[in-house]
Amino acid sequence: MLVRVAKALEAGYLFLVAGCCGLALAWPGLFTWLAPFIAPALGIIMFGMGLSLTFDDFAALLPKWRLVAVGTLLQFTVMPGLAWGLARVFDLPPEAALGVILVGACPGGTASNVITYLAGGNLALAVTLTLVTTLAAPVVTPALTALLAGPVIAVDGWAMVGSVFWIVVFPVVDGLVLRRLLRRRLEPVLAIFPAVSMLVIALVIACVVGLNRDTVLAFPGLILAVVVLHNCGGFALGYAGASLFTAVRADRVAIAVEVGMQNSGLAVALAKLHFTALTALPGALFSLVQNLTGVLWAGYLARRPEVRPGGAGKT
Repeated sequence: MLVRVAKALEAGYLFLVAGCCGLALAWPGLFTWLAPFIAPALGIIMFGMGLSLTFDDFAALLPKWRLVAVGTLLQFTVMPGLAWGLARVFDLPPEAALGVILVGACPGGTASNVITYLAGGNLALAVTLTLVTTLAAPVVTPALTALLAGPVIAVDGWAMVGSVFWIVVFPVVDGLVLRRLLRRRLEPVLAIFPAVSMLVIALVIACVVGLNRDTVLAFPGLILAVVVLHNCGGFALGYAGASLFTAVRADRVAIAVEVGMQNSGLAVALAKLHFTALTALPGALFSLVQNLTGVLWAGYLARRPEVRPGGAGKT
């Protein structure tokens, strides 16, 4: 019964997020009390990611090191650079600009693995890239944020390093070790944890929407436009960049999805810990947008055959 409920939550994730956000706009108090617990909530999600990994997953990184290096480089150049450029072109207010840049500096999100699978991409490569960029995040995310947003608003990079370590690395390692110790006894937990993660993410997004209720109801069209361009631009530039290094469409799709889909929950948690609710708004909007565009793009790619030289096609 519990597994069926979990599968239903996974299938209806977009509706879950939209429903929670609608409730947050009508009755913000249902979710705003979660504000002090956003960082621990994200830690739960990262713990679940650790539970889904094994030490063999790290060994599997070695044969793919070139594509992993390309994907990681694109992840931490395309999205931060695009965020900075969009914030400048659209002349966003400082707090909103910081929020967009913070999203761009974050690692790939776990939802990207689902989208990669639906789009017919290289799932093993996608999981590997999520893992590598997540492990790099404690150093790279604060450094990029301080570099790109520092001139706009004060950023304490070292404080962010500590936050990312405790929110990301510590729970992932805990989950990894626990999986190693308990092995098959964790299988019932692993069956429902993706749904638990999705529910937690939906609650976090709704909390941020509730905290920014007046801003959202005023329809921040400028911020929303930047978020959509940031996400879609990440998909396009990630695919184009990957095409320079591999002719295999499954690999290009995996890298493009990893680049375009960010760990927006981490951006929200860091914004709430170190900045303001308005800084967290781009992260919350990005989460909504990337899941919608990701599903639409995956559906398009899944229906479109891969064109090979000589006119042969392959799905």
